[in-house]
Amino acid sequence: MPDKSAKESGWFSESSVIGKIFSRRMLICIVLGFSSGLPLYLLINLISAWLRSSSVDLEDIGIFSAVAGVPYVWKFLWAPLLDRYDILRRGRRRSWMLLTQIILLVLISLLGFFDPVKSYSVVLVICTLIAVASATQDVALDAYRREILPDNELGLGNSMFINAYRIAGMIPGGLSLILSDSLPWVLVFPLTALFMLPGIIASLVVREPATEHLPRTLLESVVQPFAEFVRRKGVLGALGVIAFIFLYKFGDNMATAQATPFYIDMGYTKTQIGMVNKVVGLWSMVLGGIVGGILMLKIGINKALWLFGIGQIVTILGYVLIAHVWKHPDFIPGILNWLGTQGIYSGSVEFAFPSVFLLSLVVGAEALGAGLGTACFVAYMCRETNRAYVATQLALFTALSAIPRTVCVAFTGYAIKWAGWENFFIICYALAIPGMVMLIYIAPFHSKENSGE
Repeated sequence: MPDKSAKESGWFSESSVIGKIFSRRMLICIVLGFSSGLPLYLLINLISAWLRSSSVDLEDIGIFSAVAGVPYVWKFLWAPLLDRYDILRRGRRRSWMLLTQIILLVLISLLGFFDPVKSYSVVLVICTLIAVASATQDVALDAYRREILPDNELGLGNSMFINAYRIAGMIPGGLSLILSDSLPWVLVFPLTALFMLPGIIASLVVREPATEHLPRTLLESVVQPFAEFVRRKGVLGALGVIAFIFLYKFGDNMATAQATPFYIDMGYTKTQIGMVNKVVGLWSMVLGGIVGGILMLKIGINKALWLFGIGQIVTILGYVLIAHVWKHPDFIPGILNWLGTQGIYSGSVEFAFPSVFLLSLVVGAEALGAGLGTACFVAYMCRETNRAYVATQLALFTALSAIPRTVCVAFTGYAIKWAGWENFFIICYALAIPGMVMLIYIAPFHSKENSGE
């Protein structure tokens, strides 16, 4: 008879790192992450391509882009409904997951039956409903993920979810676009919608998480999440958490918001940018998320916020390097010459600007840093919620974290015009430091980690 203790301590035991990576919980996170990312990337990538190929004006396409972003920022306003009501009698989380996924499958399929020029208003309404359903699905999925993951697996589980979320963008942003060259849109959209089926199947077969407390009234589900958070953290503590969520990725978000225009101004072609972003950028970010999630099993969220945060802000300096080399093309050869290594590298690496090697290096490093930083940041936001009110509290936190992405974009153009590219990215680096300084109070490096329960 096998020794029970040996079995529990084996490589594939539930308590081992490998066992946790290949656990049922991680598989659920991957499937639901894919379901979460698909509608967002459809709105960002496929819809804009469809509209432009149908000769819709750029101004009108801009309206669609604005519509797509609004529900994701304001989703916390209706999140209390998800904490309060079990509308399909399948459990609160499963009911809302299943309902929103079915709605998304139907709405996405419907798009191809309309001409966006002749039926502009109808298409705008459908896209708005897709954005609302997608944001609502995210609230349900975030709450479900928080409730099924133990605190020590929040980093890994959120990493798996986020990576699947990003990979989902390859469907509307890649496969569907390729299909649109040979198939009519009336088939492309339903085929794209079918990729919602894995999420629907998962919502049907997974178990509803056990919950100790259910809001008795809608008023309680609206008021108590905020009251509980302030009561648990204190007024200053709650304000500190909110400020930290706003600031931790502030500099990184501000820098990446203008990355593509920056590369174009530096002389890179759109093909070069696209290939490097899709190949080097995407997979570096995926690698960062996976490595970050595994490391957090060992070091915890607090230490990860410090270590990954340093990596996140240091990689911003890659943009400074490109901007400096653009103004001073002899900078890198000069450094190599000073080091006495120019002869070693000059034959294998092309440093003539614009250098694709340099672009790949900077994009890969930034994406790796962003993947690491995002993994621990999302895990931290999950940890700060209380399971009784997780949908509302986590929706508020994620909405706060999205503000720098949506608001700062409007001001970066003026900052670049005033300071120039190199100084702008130095400013971004400086703006990333306050979030790191707040870690002294928010997540002391050697402190014991506590959950929001």
